[in-house]
Amino acid sequence: MRQILYISTAAPSADIDVAAILAQSMRNNRREGVTGLLWTDERRFLQVLEGQDAAVQGVLDRIRRDPRHRAIVVLHDRTVAAREFGAWEMSRRGPNDDADAFDARMTQHLAAASSTVRGTFEGLIAARRAA
Repeated sequence: MRQILYISTAAPSADIDVAAILAQSMRNNRREGVTGLLWTDERRFLQVLEGQDAAVQGVLDRIRRDPRHRAIVVLHDRTVAAREFGAWEMSRRGPNDDADAFDARMTQHLAAASSTVRGTFEGLIAARRAA
């Protein structure tokens, strides 16, 4: 099983409808057997993808072709014995959501993740808090 962690930024001119992106991603990923975790603040996207090698690569290739994303950087690409995220989870902080409650929800999602993946997400959470 392959696990990829990447970060990207929304293109400045992109008309981002995160709810629509999330709904489409959930359908595509479920169909292809890809699971993981997506964190977004609607400007940055940090996502871990897990599944069969070809399926994960296909999802990443689709994201790379999406003009709404720019500066896509793969932070982590490895083989794992088992999924660290058993079901597809998408976390999005809505305009009325409390930042600390959102961060706590993310921490719960990351409980079973490797220290590398967990540390990357926690670093983004810490940067958000410091800003």
